[in-house]
Amino acid sequence: MSVTRQAFLRGALAAAVTAAASRAGAAPAYDFWFTRLRYESGDWDVDQRMPSNLLTALIDYTNLRVDPKERVVALSDPKMLTAPFCYMAGHKLVEFSPAERRNFERYVRNGGFVLVDDCNHDIDGLFATSFERQMAAIFGPRALQKLPPKHPLYASFFKMAGPPATAFELNGWGDDLVHDYLKGITIGGRLGVLYSNKDYGCEWDYDWRNKRFLAEDNTKFAVNIVMYALNG
Repeated sequence: MSVTRQAFLRGALAAAVTAAASRAGAAPAYDFWFTRLRYESGDWDVDQRMPSNLLTALIDYTNLRVDPKERVVALSDPKMLTAPFCYMAGHKLVEFSPAERRNFERYVRNGGFVLVDDCNHDIDGLFATSFERQMAAIFGPRALQKLPPKHPLYASFFKMAGPPATAFELNGWGDDLVHDYLKGITIGGRLGVLYSNKDYGCEWDYDWRNKRFLAEDNTKFAVNIVMYALNG
């Protein structure tokens, strides 16, 4: 049986607090921590500076208590089931092991949120085709759908008229298309998987100090994604 996002997050926070209490020395409680999923089949460790920019944006714009360190957890590890937000990306083949598939499905169906980003920016590329095949096998062939421009994701913190374009699209990388949509899998009325062919991971993969040179902070959309994940 699926649960609400709020119930899931309460359970995740309770598990984190219990784990902290069991260690020597009190650890601070966080409202949000960034979890990258390590999967066996592909190159999961891409866009290594992206998490620090996303976390910096949350600190700059919100009152969330943010863990400043990225956490890397194997998709096959039950520990990932307690994360409030998970990130998965890559360029290569995605082929889940039985344990990875089991955890991914359980996590999403029970209130979790996964941002999945295609680093190839290519709807016919290896990552895209293999990941979409995995989602069809787990959730059904029609589960992954385009999000409408007025989806609550685009107004969860900053007001946006749809998904921002990336420099990689505008410069003609990948499939030479500007994708004016994101896709998602909705479970029980809430978005559980947000899927991008826009390569946001590379877009946000720069030294955090470079943000001061941006005319418009491109990580604002990351704030929307996280706030939706926590409250949607």
